[in-house]
Amino acid sequence: MSQRLKPAQFSAAQYEKMAALSEATRANSTLETSLLHLIDARVSQINGCAFCLDMHIKMARAEGESELRLHHLALWHDSPLFSQREKIAFKWAEAVTLLTGKGIAEDIYQEALGEFGEKDLSDLTFAIASINSWNRLAAPFNTVPGSADALFGLDAVKLG
Repeated sequence: MSQRLKPAQFSAAQYEKMAALSEATRANSTLETSLLHLIDARVSQINGCAFCLDMHIKMARAEGESELRLHHLALWHDSPLFSQREKIAFKWAEAVTLLTGKGIAEDIYQEALGEFGEKDLSDLTFAIASINSWNRLAAPFNTVPGSADALFGLDAVKLG
């Protein structure tokens, strides 16, 4: 796979604003960093974004996430390795990512709201929106997995 173009090069101002949104989302949230990495990885799986999946798996591993939980991420519905809170977050992330034109079912919203409260659910939704946006920039242009490892300090994370 070769990269088609680099949006940061051609749309630098927009790219910087996207990065600022991602940074603000993490800096102003009380959500667990481990949960945010799992959400980023799960949404990237759904969207088929190899670059973002690679990056967020490495970030999760660098922060201590277990390899087994990362392997189970695609089948979180059936895995005993995730907490109820994480499973509710995954369900919300999938609903937000896979909008069907009918909105999100009230029971899914109420379950997420009950677990996270208004502030954290809003922060979680911004995190989901952010990774969806990054996926939609990286995947169409064939951004090469691992190509930004040095930039993000991930070149020291050894997987495989």
